[in-house]
Amino acid sequence: MSTHPLPRPNRRRTTPWSDTDSVINRAERRQPAPPAPVALSSAPLASADLPRIRSAVAAALTGFLEEQRTVLTGMDPSLRPVVDEVCAVADGGKRLRPAFAYWGWRGAVEAVSGPAEDDAAVLRAVAALEFVHASALVHDDVMDGALTRRGRPATHIGFASRHGDDGLSGDGATFGVGAAILVGDLALVWSDELLRRSGISAAALARARSVWDTMRTEVTAGQYLDLLRAAGGLPGAQGALTVARYKSAGYTVQRPLQLGAALAGAGPRAAEVYTAIGLPLGEAFQLRDDVLGVFGDPAVTGKSADDDLREGKRTLLVALAEDEADDAGLQLLRDCLGDPDCGADQLDALRRLMETTGARARVEQRIAEQTAKARAAIAEAPIAEEARAALDALAVAATSRTA
Repeated sequence: MSTHPLPRPNRRRTTPWSDTDSVINRAERRQPAPPAPVALSSAPLASADLPRIRSAVAAALTGFLEEQRTVLTGMDPSLRPVVDEVCAVADGGKRLRPAFAYWGWRGAVEAVSGPAEDDAAVLRAVAALEFVHASALVHDDVMDGALTRRGRPATHIGFASRHGDDGLSGDGATFGVGAAILVGDLALVWSDELLRRSGISAAALARARSVWDTMRTEVTAGQYLDLLRAAGGLPGAQGALTVARYKSAGYTVQRPLQLGAALAGAGPRAAEVYTAIGLPLGEAFQLRDDVLGVFGDPAVTGKSADDDLREGKRTLLVALAEDEADDAGLQLLRDCLGDPDCGADQLDALRRLMETTGARARVEQRIAEQTAKARAAIAEAPIAEEARAALDALAVAATSRTA
């Protein structure tokens, strides 16, 4: 059962994201207002070269993990499930973060004098982002008490089952949580190692470190802000957007783009340009994720559409539903949101509440507005034309996806 109170809404509310700029850095605020979202046409997704990028990322991860399997099993054969789990969590996925980083590099590299980094080395370097992502997923599932991830048991659930299957002593759930924390930590350690061993030059690695360190600090801080919000801190729609900014938006689009610019040797102007693209697009990506977490098709998403509600995720959808709900709706939220034993009928009633209060429609509007803002910034950015087409295609794919 959810333990945090839901205050009565202030019926004289202002637009809930009116102070979003307080968490957007100065560079984005200097950008001109975007044009109306109807004026843009989409580049074909093929322009983003995703099959080649995904293949290269998969090869980099597989080769690295096979080496680590040898290292860990050489310590003790009982460590094999640990590396197997990192392999499983890092397998699949959309590979959007490496794609944004790669095209961030391609967009900036032509304008930089001097020799460019090797294409294959850059692809290995940006593959390291998948280990950062794997770490965040594993730790997030522990904190949320999630049961599944990408159609398989969440890491802590899988290790709890292994505890029972192997007849180990002690509490299986505690063992599972401990093992998952360590799996997530190991993925984060390996992200550093893969970046360092990617084959990029020492100068490029040194330039990348600042963005890399900022990104990993932000995503960890964002996880804490998410935890705080679940406990009643950072209330309202603005709190939801703050969590989305630091937990997801930065490390999904903005920082990968800036990582690519750093690998290219581009200057501060490129970082500002990529911020103007990355922050609104990263927010739209996370809001799409929130919608899919409640209204998505489990056969497509690989996750139950009930999990986010049972885990009590305090998304923008929830904040806007609270803002407009009547007394019965607020009572439903108090009784059901965050209750793992909530029944199917109540969960369906929660979804209807998000529809009837207009919360879902307003989130969809926000996604459309932020996507248009990012695409306008892409259209105006001083980057290579092939990168412009690729980033525009990625922007549309990231925010209109069904999984």
